[in-house]
Amino acid sequence: MQTKLPFRTISVLITISLMTSCSFNKLFLQPTKIPFATQHLTMKSVTDTELVVFSGAAHQPVFLKKNTDTISYNFTIESVLYKSKNGNTLNGWLLKSKNITATTTLLHLHGNGGCLLSQFKAISPMVEKGFQVFMFDYSGFGFSEGKPSRNNVLTDALSTLDYIKTREDVKNTKILLYGQSLGGHLAAVVAAQRSADIDGLITEGAFSSHKDIGGHMVPVLGKIFVKQGYSALKSVKEYHKPLLVIHSTEDSTIPFSMGKKLFDAANEPKEFYEVQKCHICAPQFYATEIAEKINKMLLKK
Repeated sequence: MQTKLPFRTISVLITISLMTSCSFNKLFLQPTKIPFATQHLTMKSVTDTELVVFSGAAHQPVFLKKNTDTISYNFTIESVLYKSKNGNTLNGWLLKSKNITATTTLLHLHGNGGCLLSQFKAISPMVEKGFQVFMFDYSGFGFSEGKPSRNNVLTDALSTLDYIKTREDVKNTKILLYGQSLGGHLAAVVAAQRSADIDGLITEGAFSSHKDIGGHMVPVLGKIFVKQGYSALKSVKEYHKPLLVIHSTEDSTIPFSMGKKLFDAANEPKEFYEVQKCHICAPQFYATEIAEKINKMLLKK
């Protein structure tokens, strides 16, 4: 005998499902949006306070100390604006060493929160090791236009790869995707779709799929209500160029087991680099070792 649920009960269940699904999916993208007209802002950390002054149409940043002295890095930052295929204008930064002419470009895909201002120090140590880094804000992050969504994030990443390949200072370099956290998951998807346009893939602190991380964050319900969409776990099985998976045993944000899960599903040539320290902190503590592994990757291409 089939028991029928009252119409009101069905309606309540559908409403809860939709509301919960929206709430869970918002967890993936937590941008810091900067109003387009912003000319300066203050950045505070545990140890210091910095003032950032923006100039020109492309929001070129200059970093100042509290006493207004300019903060000098060992690299330059070129801020640019370009179009994503979804119609949004994106803001990207090209980081170049002041002392080394790079032969390899890292296309950096950052995590789910903040913006370029809070994310660039997570990858800038690699510039000091001889790589140039192009990083960008997804739609709805920083100065980039539009609304943040998982579809826009993927479109933005694919569009950015197209953009950097038109640049004269990138054309004659090797191109590697370097994704951290959500960007690591995304990088695997981009790599599978555009493997002909890249020379290798690096993921750091990446989760294996949206449902996997949803289930980790909210057991049972997260697995049920998070929409899968594209999946790094599925994509990495379709990728056949060099891969370096980096994950910390001390990562309190993305379980170490998810890094291993991605690695186990991937094709050769591949390497797993087990590190310590915090989530996506590897370049700060292991830049030399990562650089050596990247150069080793390029020999396998």
